[in-house]
Amino acid sequence: MPQIKRLAILDDYQDVTLRLGPWDRLSHVEKSVFRDTLADQDALVERLRPFDAILAMRERTPFPAALIERLPNLRLLITTGERNRGIDVAACAARGVTFSGTPSFGAPTVDLTWGLILALARRIPEQEAAMRAGRWQTAIGTGLEGKTLGLLGFGKLGRRVAAVGKALGMECIAWSQNLTEEAAAQGGARRVEKEALFREADVLTIHYILSERSRGLVGAAELATMKPSALLVNTSRGPIVDQDALIAALREGRLAGAGIDVYDVEPVTADHPLLSAPNTVLTPHLGYCTEENYRVYFEGAVKAIEAFEKGQPIRVITG
Repeated sequence: MPQIKRLAILDDYQDVTLRLGPWDRLSHVEKSVFRDTLADQDALVERLRPFDAILAMRERTPFPAALIERLPNLRLLITTGERNRGIDVAACAARGVTFSGTPSFGAPTVDLTWGLILALARRIPEQEAAMRAGRWQTAIGTGLEGKTLGLLGFGKLGRRVAAVGKALGMECIAWSQNLTEEAAAQGGARRVEKEALFREADVLTIHYILSERSRGLVGAAELATMKPSALLVNTSRGPIVDQDALIAALREGRLAGAGIDVYDVEPVTADHPLLSAPNTVLTPHLGYCTEENYRVYFEGAVKAIEAFEKGQPIRVITG
């Protein structure tokens, strides 16, 4: 049976992978943990060439065909989660590389979505900073009861976000390209057309998979339709929103605020324009970053290696 000799664990920003997984079951495997992300492909090839197995954390490091073809020793590529649009599935198949996923835990992005919404609406970061500086009650927040929650995308995550909105007394409206009135109603929302979603929402939250069809889905025209008092939250993928158009809307006061967890290029640099945009609450792609989820990810990665070594790969991603 094939044995894995060397495993590269990529993009462990928080230095937790070895602590949160049952890696002792793979005592025969040499494990190398990398905490940084290399954007230069030549440098990445130099780093990864010796490894026959790689564990990728979500889409932090993309694996296009040009990279996969330059890793002759690679036999097993694992992604945390059940899909990874940054990895070329066809290139893996062409090279004979097994591409496996892992389970995940619950829907942690729902928690973060509401954290961003509440932080923006009640101006929590701003007021906490003011209080620490000796100033008391310097601004008034916005209550959510009676407001309209707009959901761009109404799959598993969108429905769970809507359930919290309903509990807070919000009206929920939703749109996606294939959403029916019946499906929306079953999830506790009213289906509207795309233009109405942006026009009516007091809070617009995005729960769409990134694809060529959804790239730039929220552009200057959509942002111009929104109320100046509205809030926009994106915990899905950065390129779904036109970043330049969003920053312009914030700086010109055409949008009351934005909560952003995802960016066009990650990690963001110190001069990223969103960092200086007004009325924002920004987090570094934390949607899936919970201890519970990481434990499930890394247990799944260990199982994927064990199954590969038995000649019976599991959770193989083929499309």
